[in-house]
Amino acid sequence: MWKREQDASIAEFERAIASNPNYVDWRFGLTLVLAGNSQRAIDVLKAYMRRDPFHAPPASGLMGWAHYMLEQYSQALLALRDFVAQTPNLTFGHFWLAATHAQLGHLEEARGEAAEVLRLQPNFTIAGMRRVVGFKDAKDDRHFFDALRKSGLPE
Repeated sequence: MWKREQDASIAEFERAIASNPNYVDWRFGLTLVLAGNSQRAIDVLKAYMRRDPFHAPPASGLMGWAHYMLEQYSQALLALRDFVAQTPNLTFGHFWLAATHAQLGHLEEARGEAAEVLRLQPNFTIAGMRRVVGFKDAKDDRHFFDALRKSGLPE
């Protein structure tokens, strides 16, 4: 996934699931979001959270990001607020919230989250994030990174 080989990553997760139908992993949700299959990511993340009541907090954040990518911003906001409440010092929860608030037109809240991103990671840039986050579809890339710009995060 980090090599921007989403299809190969999905194939590996599916192979693991075929070997063990009870296998679930929140990182599969991340791969699916980046591959442009956010609805399936939500299904995978729900299954993961159902099977592990003490699930890793990133699952909530990814659930929010998947809703964001589906333009379900109100649902994204709920999941992302929960995630940030659990993990206030993780930068990615704040930039997901910044993007969500920007899309909802809550520019003051978006700028507040952008400020929190920069407090936690002073050298954060959209260009730097783009080197890490590789969407398969250019439309998804624009949808996410344009909102980060709207929130006031530096290019």
